[in-house]
Amino acid sequence: MNLSHLGAPIEPMSRVHGGFANRMYRLDTDRGAFAVKELNLSDRRWAYHVEDVFRFERAAFAAGIPMPEPISAGHDTLVHRWVEGEKVPEAPVSPAYAFEIGEILARIHTLDVAWTPVPIEEPALRDWSELAARAAATGQPWAEELASHVETFLAIAHFVDTCERPGPVVLTHKDIQPWNLLAREGRPVVLDWELSGLLDLSSELGSTALSLAKGPGFDDLRPAIFRSVLDGYVAGGGTLPPSGPSWFVFMIGGWLGHMRWNILRCLAGAETSTGPELALSHESVRNGVCGLPDLFGRLPELESLLM
Repeated sequence: MNLSHLGAPIEPMSRVHGGFANRMYRLDTDRGAFAVKELNLSDRRWAYHVEDVFRFERAAFAAGIPMPEPISAGHDTLVHRWVEGEKVPEAPVSPAYAFEIGEILARIHTLDVAWTPVPIEEPALRDWSELAARAAATGQPWAEELASHVETFLAIAHFVDTCERPGPVVLTHKDIQPWNLLAREGRPVVLDWELSGLLDLSSELGSTALSLAKGPGFDDLRPAIFRSVLDGYVAGGGTLPPSGPSWFVFMIGGWLGHMRWNILRCLAGAETSTGPELALSHESVRNGVCGLPDLFGRLPELESLLM
């Protein structure tokens, strides 16, 4: 990485652990503290539109969205001003925090930023039986659980491909989850914008509201917190789309693709120089083979949150 534009280092750059896709470092220089993200380009699931994302971030920051200041973006490196704040646990947030996230989304969706057209999304892959066989043959610790849910994952892939999206499509963050948020004096700071892009509004609202209204599983799901996100969105000038399963299809499809990506990393069985460590990939797979069927089975219950 060429980081000379950030000033003279005060101490060596230090790794910040925990990223699910890329690797993060903190660099302190005579010009301040910076978050330096090394992008995983070796086995990304899709192309990264660095110029579009950086332009979107700059517009959001200029509009007053609470987020780290974007400093620079290169082929494999993103730099933001370091922001101090408390990590947001994977647990139901406060009503006020959820309401403000809804308001922030409404403001983001009003930004007028050019975006390069993207190809039509490919159908969800259906190779779950093959993956389960490879997992069993290589002695993966989660092989038995994967095999037991092959039919469910095939049903999920069919749902993702056939679920009707009512629109409108908005340019948005696409990944507002607890691990991409900080709390600064109790108020939100939105991190990690690199997945930004065009998305059906219902999917963005459903994914965001659900992630902030529950714990690691789905037994502690707070409908009032879910509604607080939507109330904040309306208060911020947004209009809610029609109710239906499309509110949750992006979250379900994204989790399915993320789990499959980590399965392939585990089957390769080697540590890589970029992206998550192998142990974190195993953890992601274990969470997926248990949690994703549970989420899919709760679709009727989740749709009732929209009533």
